[in-house]
Amino acid sequence: MNYGTQVNMGNFSIIMEFLLMEYSSTRELQVLHAVVFLLIYMATLMGNFLTIAAIVTDPHLHSPMYFFLCNLSLLDVGCISVTVPKFIVNSLTKNQTISLLGCAFQIFFFIFFAATEVALLVAMSYDRFVAICQPLHYEVIMTPARCICVATSSWLTGFFYSAIHTGNMFHLPFSGSNVIQQFFCDIPHILKVSCSEVRNTEYVFLAIGSTLLLFCFGFLIISYTYIFSTVLKMPSVEGRYKALSTCSPQLIVLLLLVLVAVITVLGPLSDTSPIQNLLISMIYTILPPFMNPIIYSLRNTKIKIALCRIIKRVIFPQEDSIKI
Repeated sequence: MNYGTQVNMGNFSIIMEFLLMEYSSTRELQVLHAVVFLLIYMATLMGNFLTIAAIVTDPHLHSPMYFFLCNLSLLDVGCISVTVPKFIVNSLTKNQTISLLGCAFQIFFFIFFAATEVALLVAMSYDRFVAICQPLHYEVIMTPARCICVATSSWLTGFFYSAIHTGNMFHLPFSGSNVIQQFFCDIPHILKVSCSEVRNTEYVFLAIGSTLLLFCFGFLIISYTYIFSTVLKMPSVEGRYKALSTCSPQLIVLLLLVLVAVITVLGPLSDTSPIQNLLISMIYTILPPFMNPIIYSLRNTKIKIALCRIIKRVIFPQEDSIKI
């Protein structure tokens, strides 16, 4: 049985579009999947946009730590928007196809946002390292211009890394089965239908990327080792608590990323049920963007105060006009 659009070239066919996995043939379950994903998507957007709004509108949050957090929230919005809306539309319309160009865009932007987020987490860990281990030099080292330069470098790094991967994967035609056992265009499943030349080159790129990722994790672990050793030496209990409260969200996110990486690597590509495939993919595509606002915002007193001010302005706008 032939799925999707394919162009016959002699004895084989070139894939022009892919067929994403349908996780249930029952219409009620398809609608339920769409509703659940829509609720998760809306909650993620709301959490991240509220975080961005709080940081942008409150002058007390105009510091390097919150500047990087604002960038992280923007990345989370982009990351979840690459995959989830398409799945929601497919579930509601019962159309599981995605064009070759659409698949390339999904892979490009997913790698782009994910790689940029890793680079940004490294920058955030260095910011906390300087703030806690070298507090007297903090304002000299973490200047606004330097923070902008670091954030821009993170975005550019993610862009070029993603461009290399996507360009390599899609510069030659695909052939074979165009059925993807996933709800979005995932790299391992796309490589299954790639030619051997593309796979061999991509494995080299993935090995280089994995090495860089391990280097980033090593940098994060070393940074937090120095941070915790410094915090434990503080004589004041209040000072230790304050220092830990500023760096604990990044540490939680680091542990979350490690968990995601382990599950992704150990999770099999085949011989799993559709629900298992869905749950494994949700862990690394949806869980981090959904959890980051909870980890950073709900645990941060300053952001909670800023959010309360925004909500009061929206619900009671007349109070602001009276004050003016």
